[in-house]
Amino acid sequence: MTNSRKKATPRRRHASPSEAKLDEMIEEAIVDAHDESEQTFGLYTMLEDNLATPFKTEMLGVEVTVERIDMTDDEQIVAVCARGKSRQRVRILDLPLPSPPPEGADWIMAFRRWARGGR
Repeated sequence: MTNSRKKATPRRRHASPSEAKLDEMIEEAIVDAHDESEQTFGLYTMLEDNLATPFKTEMLGVEVTVERIDMTDDEQIVAVCARGKSRQRVRILDLPLPSPPPEGADWIMAFRRWARGGR
């Protein structure tokens, strides 16, 4: 009798990109930007184009769905989070990432590095 059960595949840990890689990503996003506002918009565009949404994450012990990325009138990049019928915008700087992170989450890390002045 053969065992038809498949072995569980171990989850791979997502390796965070190096600081040099994040710097390359930031440079790609802000290459034509002349001021902070344009740099923010360049990074927002890369997030919007590359971050796979929706994805689930946990905030304050509750699972929420990140539906999309948006920019506020005061140029804050936010994640639009949903739980049931409720929606809340959370600054991308404050958004906890799930493990494993969604495709394109490296752009969140690049934005955080840029916002901290890490370049």
